[in-house]
Amino acid sequence: MFFIIGTIIDIIISKFKTHLIKRLLLFSFVALFFYSTSFSQNETQNETDNSASSQNFNEIKLNGLFLIIGALDVTYERTLNEESGVGITVMLPFDNDVSDDIKYIISPYYRFYFGEKYAGGFFLEGFGMLNSTNREINFSNNTQDFRTDFALGIGLGGKWITNSGFIGELSFGIGRNLFNNNDTDYEIIGKGAISIGYRF
Repeated sequence: MFFIIGTIIDIIISKFKTHLIKRLLLFSFVALFFYSTSFSQNETQNETDNSASSQNFNEIKLNGLFLIIGALDVTYERTLNEESGVGITVMLPFDNDVSDDIKYIISPYYRFYFGEKYAGGFFLEGFGMLNSTNREINFSNNTQDFRTDFALGIGLGGKWITNSGFIGELSFGIGRNLFNNNDTDYEIIGKGAISIGYRF
């Protein structure tokens, strides 16, 4: 079984040309695997927050994974009810290695939650992604060719919420750019997050 999972991961990762995206996807797959293992054990110890059942919340989250590799990745999410939420993520690089490949990412999403806690636990996600990526570097005149594209994709993950409102989250998504597909470097896109945040 692990061989099959590893083969699937290798096929998906081989679609990406940049080493940065490869490392990001591999790390996200591993983190998500360990999360799903612990989530299945913790789900038997459900805590239902009755005081939260009649109100919606705002959440601010910071992606620690992207912060480590050199980009500020911040998410705002608004819960709609106990099973769903909508949000938007903005990613801006501050490290030169990242900004050589990615100028910005803006990604709105909708999530459906399956956990016992209010808008928490395991979730499935549909997302859009407006992205500006570097398709080509011309070393002769030191110019970069950034192209803006829009992708649609799906993702999954899990969210832990403490009684005091602190959030831990793991997520992974994969999608496809809809335009400018003559250059296959960024035809398939991915995203991943190991985030911390606060619900209020």
